[in-house]
Amino acid sequence: MQELNREQLKKEGFNDDILPTKPDERSWGIGNFASVWMGSVHNIPNYIAIGALFALGLSVGQVFAAIMIASVIISAVMVLNGRAGSKYGLPFAMLIRSSFGTKGAMVPGILRGVIAAIMWFGFQTYAGSQALSILIAKMWPPFLTLGGDWNLLGLSLPALISFLLFWLFNVALIYGGMKFLGKFTNILSPIVYIVFGGMAIWAIKLAGGIEPILAYTGTGISGNQVVVFIAAVMAVIAAWAAPMVSVSDFTRLANSTKSQAIGQTVGLIVTYLLFAVASISIIVGSEIAFGTPIWNVLDVVARFDSTFAIAVSVLTLCLTTLSVNVTGNIVPAGYQLASLFPKKLTFKSGATIAAVIGILVMPWKLMENATSIFTFLNIIGGLLAPIAGVMLAHYYVVSKTEIDLGELYSKNGKYNYKNGFNENALITLVVSGVLCLIGNFVPFFEPLYDMSWFVGIISAFVLYSLLETRRAARTLNT
Repeated sequence: MQELNREQLKKEGFNDDILPTKPDERSWGIGNFASVWMGSVHNIPNYIAIGALFALGLSVGQVFAAIMIASVIISAVMVLNGRAGSKYGLPFAMLIRSSFGTKGAMVPGILRGVIAAIMWFGFQTYAGSQALSILIAKMWPPFLTLGGDWNLLGLSLPALISFLLFWLFNVALIYGGMKFLGKFTNILSPIVYIVFGGMAIWAIKLAGGIEPILAYTGTGISGNQVVVFIAAVMAVIAAWAAPMVSVSDFTRLANSTKSQAIGQTVGLIVTYLLFAVASISIIVGSEIAFGTPIWNVLDVVARFDSTFAIAVSVLTLCLTTLSVNVTGNIVPAGYQLASLFPKKLTFKSGATIAAVIGILVMPWKLMENATSIFTFLNIIGGLLAPIAGVMLAHYYVVSKTEIDLGELYSKNGKYNYKNGFNENALITLVVSGVLCLIGNFVPFFEPLYDMSWFVGIISAFVLYSLLETRRAARTLNT
């Protein structure tokens, strides 16, 4: 691997946050990667998404199959797109330059590291704040009556207080640093299994055993069953559209490529298997027991008859949501803003700015009903899947897994392409993005919109590979 003159690069404006990690900084092993994404699976928005699948009419078997198929696809993309990070120690903000160009990288960087990350951050923060409201109310019942009918942009005073408190917890974790984050996820892992396992057992008992849950058939899918099922798989995957693009921000800390490959594969698939059992048991079991569909897991927790059980469950939901919010949203946002303004911002200051903007997007509007989350996931998938497709095609098809670090950190190297922009990558991003999202405006293309992540990653991979192959052929002929 090429040796870089780090001191010279710092003089040119590159700070430590966007330089390749040093050997002594690559300390994450299989255990770290197996646990770091656990909170990303067991969190409130993911449970809401599964509740929404049942709201679409899917049966228990169909939901279970959708979750497990999605987990295999997620782990495969995470490992494949994380290989460059573990091999070269590159953060996403620099890796993306190899395919989009030194200036063109700003386009996917802003889409993932700013727009998508901040939208997700706000959404996760509000979801976590709802859990925090339940916890505070159990300890201090008058809390929910504070302010009476007063509200600010749709938030009551208790909701606003909880939102701001949970927001502060997220910011505090940012300043703890990546090493602290790794320790935090390791401590959280066993608690997740205990709490969600206990919730599943509780729901199974309420439903009268596992048999009634397995026999649950749902209301039946309306429309094309194949399209709806693929859309269900996509909904689970789309929640990972952002981490799949910027996974190198974490794999750059891996002590080997093997560690991140094994850790992520085992961690994601095993965790999703347990998540499938727990989420289905909790959502279906509570519906059978209470006679009404309950798509929000927080509404299930609020029905517990034990204050202690509520406190432990809600606290765990808060912590898992906090974990995924920082790892999947604020970390990439911080790195991206630092790369856009390397002389003015560091990772921490960039992450703080992103956290402030996350308040301003009013994320509470995304949890108004059982299926509103699908609109959010389709848009996120449509924006980010084409980026993942271009990255995979460039690294494996075009570059053959080789990156020239000296050229990557050069302002006028081969990754500068034409005036800093790789037109093939940008053309691919636009074409694939239109294919993904046009169905939101033109009814004829709605099936493409319902499967936006699949459409985006496949079309981008194929189109970019063809365009770059054509470029290579022209170069040989001149």
